[in-house]
Amino acid sequence: MREIKGHIINPTNDALSLVAMDEKGQGNANHHYQVTHDNSTLVDVRFQNGPINEHGVNGLTNEVLLEIVADRLRGFQDGEYRCKENACALTHIEEAQHWLQQRTIERMRRGVEGTHKK
Repeated sequence: MREIKGHIINPTNDALSLVAMDEKGQGNANHHYQVTHDNSTLVDVRFQNGPINEHGVNGLTNEVLLEIVADRLRGFQDGEYRCKENACALTHIEEAQHWLQQRTIERMRRGVEGTHKK
C-alpha cells in the first residue's frame, strides 16, 4: 500500500485518505485505489488490469474517470458556481482526454491496442 497526499489542501480533502492498494503493474502504474474516511471505505476504484482480449473488461479507464470529473465541472459551470478556475480545470481535463484518445487512435492504427506491445 502507498499513501497518496497530492489532494490535501482543505479540511474536506484533509479528512480523506487516498491509498494505492496494489503493487505497480507491468506499465508501472497501480490498478487499485481506495478513498477512506474514519476507517470507512468511501470509494474503491479499480482500473483495467491487463489487455481486454486476455483479461476482459475488469476496471475503469483513465478516460472514464476523467469524464466523470469533466461532467461534474460542466455542471458547476452551468450553475451558480461558474468560475475561471473551474473553466481552466475543465479545459485541461479535456486536453488530457484528447491526448489519451490520440494515443489510442495511434495504437489502433499500429495494431497494438489491447496488448502490452508499445
